[in-house]
Amino acid sequence: MDQVVEVEGRQLKISNLDKVLYPASGTTKGEVLAYVTAVSEVLLPHLRDRALTRKRWPDGVEGNTFFEKNVPRGTPSWVRTVTLPVPGSTKQRETITYPLIDDLAGVVWVTNLAALELHVPQWRVGPRGGVHHPDRLVVDLDPGAPAALPECVELALAVRERLAADDLECYPVTSGGKGLQLYAPVSGTQDADVIREYARRLAEELEKEMPKLVVSRMTKVLRKGKVLLDWSQNNAVKTTICPYSPRGRERPTVAAPRTWDELEEAAGTPSGLRQLEFDDVVERVRELGDVVAGVLPEPGSKIGSRPKVPTS
Repeated sequence: MDQVVEVEGRQLKISNLDKVLYPASGTTKGEVLAYVTAVSEVLLPHLRDRALTRKRWPDGVEGNTFFEKNVPRGTPSWVRTVTLPVPGSTKQRETITYPLIDDLAGVVWVTNLAALELHVPQWRVGPRGGVHHPDRLVVDLDPGAPAALPECVELALAVRERLAADDLECYPVTSGGKGLQLYAPVSGTQDADVIREYARRLAEELEKEMPKLVVSRMTKVLRKGKVLLDWSQNNAVKTTICPYSPRGRERPTVAAPRTWDELEEAAGTPSGLRQLEFDDVVERVRELGDVVAGVLPEPGSKIGSRPKVPTS
């Protein structure tokens, strides 16, 4: 049954709060909405001004899923949008109109549509809709079985050291899937091709230094027992799961920001880290706030105030 609720002055119609979206845990849509509401203060800054791609599971995580970029029919008029050319379209005649989620009402709206995963690019859009250069670099550490999260932790520590040599500070996020991501704030003055090529060189250098652990190419036959250092998500057309977003996995896991202390303590231990679920992350946010806030631009800071990536 549909019901109308008011969220920060916005009228929203929500439905099927008792519908189970995660059968393994019995987690309902209402509980997913409760999670995103509880973490909205830390989630929203990572969504703000980024063109949002949603991955939706209308019948729960055991049902069919699809990616959605364009705003759907019936989008509330108060949802801010940006219309951008489809990559590679002839003379920019084909476009996509993305939502820009700026407030709790927007998060509730997309979650009510069973958008369990919120994916964003590394760039933002300006107040007039122009696309800025990327303001962060991301590498995705994706293990190939039997490698798992412990191997990702080992590689994450090596990536941190390598980035620090170039005056870049990075922040870890366990993906809610198999691996983790590392985010490094960058100046916002270099285009995506420059950032991507730097990440590619980083991956290739670490592959040479740690050949038993690291692979820089996606070829499946090369990935068994190693960790793919995926540099390609710095391509301007690619997106990455947003920190604090739910994941559409068997259980209600989260792309959960972590601390380096946690990774250092887990390194070399049999148990190591585990992927976190809704309740874990809500408790952490209450205690710690946003442990990856350093990825975000500081209020009032100017473009170019953060470090550039080396170009050679």
